[in-house]
Amino acid sequence: MIIFFTIFTFFFAVSIGIGYWISAPKYTGPVSEHFDGHRFINPDHIQAKGFADVFKWMLFRKRGQWNEQTEPAFGEKPASRVDNGIRITFVNHSTFLIQVDGLNILTDPVWSKRTSPFQWAGPKRMRPPGIRLEDLPEIDIILLSHNHWDHLDIVTVKEIFTAHHPKIITPLGVKSFLGKKGVQGLGDLDWWQETVINERLTVQAVPAQHFSGRGMFDRDATLWCGYLLKRSGGNVYFVGDTGYNANTFTEIGKRSAPIAVALVPIGAFKPEWFMSPIHCSPEDAVKIHQETGTKVSIATHFGTFPLADDGQYEPVEMLKKALEKSGVDQNSFLVLKEGTACNV
Repeated sequence: MIIFFTIFTFFFAVSIGIGYWISAPKYTGPVSEHFDGHRFINPDHIQAKGFADVFKWMLFRKRGQWNEQTEPAFGEKPASRVDNGIRITFVNHSTFLIQVDGLNILTDPVWSKRTSPFQWAGPKRMRPPGIRLEDLPEIDIILLSHNHWDHLDIVTVKEIFTAHHPKIITPLGVKSFLGKKGVQGLGDLDWWQETVINERLTVQAVPAQHFSGRGMFDRDATLWCGYLLKRSGGNVYFVGDTGYNANTFTEIGKRSAPIAVALVPIGAFKPEWFMSPIHCSPEDAVKIHQETGTKVSIATHFGTFPLADDGQYEPVEMLKKALEKSGVDQNSFLVLKEGTACNV
């Protein structure tokens, strides 16, 4: 009994130590309608599930099928610049190269093999990224939606920062974490705040329904968001990581029109009783497309990392059914293969 207690105490202490070590710095700032002085709050006060529900999900989960693709099938090397129109290349998960008005913008860049503090454990990459990291054109801007491991891959961010020195835009509190890792961020944004890039482009942070945290001691201690690229030829909306909230997306649609293209998540949604506060289903994604008045949407957050119980191809299959059911033109909600690009 004494030996068991000693072993348990040792592993508990190690877990606490690791949890503290990987936790991010906490944001400090004035209280607002979505920050109580300690934690950030979702629109309509919708909360992610707690640890008891996490345990319940892990105990009874029914995983869909995933198959690892080991052979890389990289796309063509992107153009160095795109001066006219919008060109969007799908890399993987929530990583896109947006080329617009002569600027190269990356969203939530992830090139690592796992979305985890360790490269020997955690969700494993099932499909290679569609572009080689070394084939990227000069990157001007990185948009980071929040600090989860599958969206803020610090190893990748440091490599890109060293090679390109882009402006890195973050939600409240995340710049401090980057600074600890030797990466200089442009500045944190609150929901609806903007930063002017040049006379042709302004970046605005917009609300999302999610949560944040990298360890055991920083839950909701930094903000999460989506981003609007505001431009005269039609805005670009990177939804980020979010659950569905009709009030939120209707408001974004009204305040952000016209949206030429939106990058909308469709995966990691099962079981819905657990995931719906933080991830939208394919049906929810179609609603976001409609409620924001977006001309063309592109699917994100599927097929790369097994983060939930939906299978590797299930989000895409269900998206097709949801589009048919809602009467939305299939050509207005695209699913790109890694490494392929579309012009909007």
